[in-house]
Amino acid sequence: MQRGRSLASAAPVRQDERRDPGRVPLRTEGEPVFELSDEELAVVELVRDWVDREVKPVAPELEHADRYPEALIEQMKQMGIFGLAIGEPWNEAGVSAACYAAVTEELARGWMSLAGAMGGHSVVAKLIATFGTEQQQEHYLARMATGEVRATMALTEPGGGSDLQALRTTARAEGDHYVVNGAKTWITNARRSQLIALLCRTDPQADPPHRGISILLVEHGAGLAVSRDLPKLGYKGVESCELAFTDFRAPRSALLGAEEGRGFAQMMRGLEIGRIQVASRALGVGRAALEDALRYAQERQSFGRQIWEHQSVGNYLADMATALTAARQLVQYAARCYDSGRRCDMEAGMAKLFASETAMTIALNAIRIHGGYGYSTEFDVERYFRDAPLMIVGEGTNEIQRNVIVKELVRRNLVAS
Repeated sequence: MQRGRSLASAAPVRQDERRDPGRVPLRTEGEPVFELSDEELAVVELVRDWVDREVKPVAPELEHADRYPEALIEQMKQMGIFGLAIGEPWNEAGVSAACYAAVTEELARGWMSLAGAMGGHSVVAKLIATFGTEQQQEHYLARMATGEVRATMALTEPGGGSDLQALRTTARAEGDHYVVNGAKTWITNARRSQLIALLCRTDPQADPPHRGISILLVEHGAGLAVSRDLPKLGYKGVESCELAFTDFRAPRSALLGAEEGRGFAQMMRGLEIGRIQVASRALGVGRAALEDALRYAQERQSFGRQIWEHQSVGNYLADMATALTAARQLVQYAARCYDSGRRCDMEAGMAKLFASETAMTIALNAIRIHGGYGYSTEFDVERYFRDAPLMIVGEGTNEIQRNVIVKELVRRNLVAS
C-alpha cells in the first residue's frame, strides 16, 4: 500500500478479507459494528493501515516536541481525508457521516491532533454545502475537498465560553462591506487555515439575541491578527490561537447564505456533525489506550502470572472494552441520525457526552494498568490521558451537552397540561 494513496481508489473489502479485530473491539463475533457499504469499509481499512504505518511511529516525537505534522497533513490531503464530509458535485469521494466518524476514530487512534486538524474544516464544509449560496459553494467546496483551502470555525470568545448567544464580536454593515470588531479564542488551525467561519452579531439590538447572529466566511487580511498560540495540556502539534478583529472589512458576499440573522441556527446544525466528530476522536483515544493496556497486560507478569489474570486488572480491561463498545454504538447511531437529515442535536450530544467521559476513564485506567510506567513519557498512555480532557470541554462542555439533551428530551415528550 503506497503512502498517501487516495481514498477514492480504495477497493471494496470482501467479508472474508476483513481483518480479525484481535486486539481491538471493532467487531463482535464476526459481525461488523459499522453499518457501512463495502466501499466505505475499504476507506476505513485504508486509513487504519496508514495510521499504523505512518502515524503511530512518529506521533510520540511530534507530540512531545509540539511540532506541526506537516508531512502527515500533506498525506491526508493526498488521500482525500479533508474532503470526506463533502459530497457531489464538488467531490466524488464523499462518505456518509457514519463512515466519517469511523475514519475520525482511526485518525485519533494514531494521534488525536490529526483528527482535530480536519474537524472544524469538516463543519465549515457542511455549513457551506447546506446553507451557502451557489457562488459560495462553487468558490470553496471543490478546493476544500482537496485540502487546498482549509477552514476553521471562530465561535468562542474570551468572556463567553460555551454561551454563544453572549458573543460580542460585531459585523457592522457599511456600504458593500461588513466592518468586524471583536476577539475569538481557542481557534484550532487559526494560522494555517485559509477560511474562517466567523460567528458574529450583525444586529446587536435583535430580540431575542440569537436573531441578530450571522456567520461570515472570512479570509485572512488587514485588520485580522492571530495574536498568540495558547499553551495546552495536550492536543499538541496543531495550533489553538486567539484572533483579534480590528475594523476588519469583509465583503457583503461573505455572509453565509442570503439572509442575516440565521447564523445561530446554522451553527447549531453544524455543531451536530462537529460533536459527532469530537465523540469519534474520543473513541480513537479510548481505543488506543485500551489497545496499549491490553498489550501491556499480556506482556507484564507479576506473582508468576500475566497481570490480566489478576482480577483487579482483568476487571478494568473488561469494563474498558464494554464501555468503548457502547460508546461506539452511540456515536454510530448519532451519525446515522445525521445521515437521515433529521434533527440530531440530542443524539450528537449524547454521543459526545458518553464517548468523552468514557475516553477519560479508559485513559486513566490504562495508566493504572501500566503502573509506574504509565506515568512515564516513554509510554503513550500518558499522552492519551492528556488528550482525553479536550473532548470533555471541546465543542460545548459536557455540562452544556446535558442541557441540550434534557431540553430536546422534554420537547420530544411534552406532557399535555
